[in-house]
Amino acid sequence: MSDTAFDQELDCRGLLCPLPILKAKQAVDGMAAGQVLRMLATDPGSVSDMQAWTRQTGHELLGHQEGDGVHTYYIRKS
Repeated sequence: MSDTAFDQELDCRGLLCPLPILKAKQAVDGMAAGQVLRMLATDPGSVSDMQAWTRQTGHELLGHQEGDGVHTYYIRKS
């Protein structure tokens, strides 16, 4: 996943629920359809939150990886 191309990066490390999802929503709202957001988060709850949020909004969760306590998400705007 680390070689996945992205258009914008959002650093949410150190933020707790619901801030990573709120900031992701703001970032995606400002992007064009088809663009990809890479988001970094340290909140373990962001895993289930991001899965639920992308399902509810129709955006595509292209991938998720975790390393050294940092969760990296790739979200394509629908």
